[in-house]
Amino acid sequence: MNKTFLIFRHEFLRTIRRTGFIILTLALPVLALVAIGIFHIASGTPSAPAQIQNIGYVDEVGVFDQVTTQGNINFVRFDTTEAATQALLDKDITEYFIIPPDFVSTEVIDRFITQKEFTPSQSIIDAIKNFTSSNLLAGKVSTDVITRVEGSLNLQTTTLTSTGAVAPQQGGYANFIVPGIFSLLLVLSLIFSSTYVLQSLGEEKENRLMEILLSSVSTRQLLAGKVLGLGAAGLLQVIVWVISLPLLLHLASSTIGGFLSNIQIPANFWAFGIIYFILGYLLFAVLSASVASVTSTVQEGQGIAGIYTLSAVWPLWFVSLLLIFPNSPVWVAFSIFPFSAPVLVMMRLGLTGVPAWQLATSMIVLALFVLGGLALSARLLRTYMLMYGKRPNLREIIRGLRTA
Repeated sequence: MNKTFLIFRHEFLRTIRRTGFIILTLALPVLALVAIGIFHIASGTPSAPAQIQNIGYVDEVGVFDQVTTQGNINFVRFDTTEAATQALLDKDITEYFIIPPDFVSTEVIDRFITQKEFTPSQSIIDAIKNFTSSNLLAGKVSTDVITRVEGSLNLQTTTLTSTGAVAPQQGGYANFIVPGIFSLLLVLSLIFSSTYVLQSLGEEKENRLMEILLSSVSTRQLLAGKVLGLGAAGLLQVIVWVISLPLLLHLASSTIGGFLSNIQIPANFWAFGIIYFILGYLLFAVLSASVASVTSTVQEGQGIAGIYTLSAVWPLWFVSLLLIFPNSPVWVAFSIFPFSAPVLVMMRLGLTGVPAWQLATSMIVLALFVLGGLALSARLLRTYMLMYGKRPNLREIIRGLRTA
């Protein structure tokens, strides 16, 4: 046990002193502070007055002659298309549009510009829409009704519990920000931590240092010390993020405000984050140890490790589908699948409620895979860690596992 602790302490101290580990650990707090500071400075800088934009129009209906100012946009009327075109070429206006006689039935407006564009800006679309709506409704309804027609809908959603009470945890895109960021950083931490296991064992195997180590400690002591030491370093990284995120969120909401002030972090989010990091790290770490045992070089092992570490990254690629269908059976299945469970469950926790049975099943499956991986990696370490040169094929590995 004392030898395991010595290996644990050595791996832990060596890892937390790595430049890459320090940069990754401090990246979130430092970058967030810089972003908040830049926004604070920018918001305190007086902005230049909005430039007035003149847009021409040709009214073939004959009723669009009121409310010709929409914010910083002035609508200039022309009697003919030729006159509007000439004004556009002379740069008296930036563009113009024609309101045809059948506009009320077709809702079609022809717009003319001099430079190609992908799509009209939303401000111009809103200005033209409000201009036409105001003129069509003028004299028929009150000004308040016109304002309401032109204004945007402010839809407030409240989540209720099964008893009809207001749920303590409300959903929404704003509440997905912190879990989304945390999931991204969790992916990086899992990959880097498990990669450190692969590099440590691989380098010691290449340098023949493994022969000296295994003459003094057992394979179980070596594996336990390295996995626990590197895992403790990764856990320290996650704890730094857990402590810094609420503080940064509070600072950002007081400085930036807006939707950030509505972000709610579930009370159990941080606890599940640490649990899934530990289980996810142990799974990837024991697999990395197994890969290091049967490969000849670190580079070869990293190539193989990329296959299973990719499974932790792919949920981030389909985040748009997850936002639309958070409770799809596909996501439920992959929340139980051990390789994608740590990241996917954390993303779903921030977006929607995850039933207790899914959480329990996911953790149990992860724990079983970790135990199986530990037994597998220990056997492979005993059989192949001192083997150099040719990498054993799958048949040889299976035969070695049976005889180990």
